[in-house]
Amino acid sequence: MKQFWVDIRPWRKDLATTAIESGADVLVVDDAARVRELGRVTTVAKDGDLVPGKDVFLIDITDKATEEEALRLSRQGYVIVRTQDWTVIPLENLVAQSDRIIAAVTTADEAAVALTVLERGAAGILLATGDPGEIRRVAKVVAGSGAEVALTTFEVTRIAPVGMGDRVCVDTCSLLADGEGMLVGNTSSAFLMVHPETLENPYVAPRPFRVNAGAVHAYILLPGEKTAYLADLTTGDRVLVAEHTGATREAVVGRVKIERRPLLLVEAKAGGAKVSLVLQNAETIRLVREDGSAVSVANLAVGDRVLGSVAEGGRHFGVAVKETIREK
Repeated sequence: MKQFWVDIRPWRKDLATTAIESGADVLVVDDAARVRELGRVTTVAKDGDLVPGKDVFLIDITDKATEEEALRLSRQGYVIVRTQDWTVIPLENLVAQSDRIIAAVTTADEAAVALTVLERGAAGILLATGDPGEIRRVAKVVAGSGAEVALTTFEVTRIAPVGMGDRVCVDTCSLLADGEGMLVGNTSSAFLMVHPETLENPYVAPRPFRVNAGAVHAYILLPGEKTAYLADLTTGDRVLVAEHTGATREAVVGRVKIERRPLLLVEAKAGGAKVSLVLQNAETIRLVREDGSAVSVANLAVGDRVLGSVAEGGRHFGVAVKETIREK
């Protein structure tokens, strides 16, 4: 997730309040105590959580020498970079070599550019503005800056009940939408998109914050191309929510429910790639078709086409590694 920093210097309570309510990660201020009166949020100040000159550095990029200085300082902490005419090339040079670059911006348009340079973007942006509305606009840009995930259309090849087991419901702190889902798989090399419980059902009310994601052993794709076992998710973790278009966003886990239920194995293929997932065997569990519509596992048939993703297999504590590994 890209970081959203806001510069509240000189102090204005209305700007600070708007920033906090908009989900700002960090406030840069002269007096951290004023922020603590409003809420819990990381501060950059002499008396703050992050101290200027020690944890955070500010560099004006004017030439190659200042670029090199910014890279050197990024080995010690975050570096806020400012460019005199807001040219992209210096930022591209820095982003290509460091994941601790915070780009100073003044508008939502500048933020959009900073968060997408080289298709990777800066680690975050520092917004300086006197307009509460601009803070809200930039917050929306940051929230929508998740990297796209490459989706693959798989053809279902097998559907089979496999008996009883423990499955995981991931309840998030966000309302999920039709056509979204979480990417989950039996292996770390391929995932299927599991739809949230957003649809009306004659048996249970919709739970638009929930994805009944699969059995406890399954991998779930997380932000930053990491994975976790479903059973290891806990309150406060961040999970990746993907749209059927490939756009992604993050959601915070509010609760994880593990319960014993009848299970179903779904296998599918796309060219030479194969994917499988063990899901709860119930009408309310759905996968996602190419057009974003949901298909219940109760109605799923061999030959149906559903969305998923192919990744590089081999993980060590959720991080992709180059090693010889075979999962089946």
